[in-house]
Amino acid sequence: QVQLVESGGGLVQPGGSLRLSCAASGRIFSIYAMGWYRQAPGKQRELVAIIITGGGSTNYADSVKGRFTIERDNAKNTVYLQMNSLKPEDTAVYYCYADINSDDRTSNYWGQGTQVTVSS
Repeated sequence: QVQLVESGGGLVQPGGSLRLSCAASGRIFSIYAMGWYRQAPGKQRELVAIIITGGGSTNYADSVKGRFTIERDNAKNTVYLQMNSLKPEDTAVYYCYADINSDDRTSNYWGQGTQVTVSS
């Protein structure tokens, strides 16, 4: 069984910063990619940022480029999302995502979500 556990959400004023963390645990053979999606009320879930294990390449949504940074600690099976210059439109539930090979099978896994609210 594989689990993704997120932390770091909360309430922050516009222009502020937050750092999200997501740790993968369980029967993990390898991790191909880890990333973050978000879903605001009344909107579809969208990709925020993703990082590929091999080579460390990253991809960001246009709306967060230059403000958010995704990083990964391979030894800890943990991914981080540093969010700077936050805007009210960044308010959403943020979900951790991972492509994990467990028991010789690669599947998509999701965390439970963490609320990020940007408001004055």
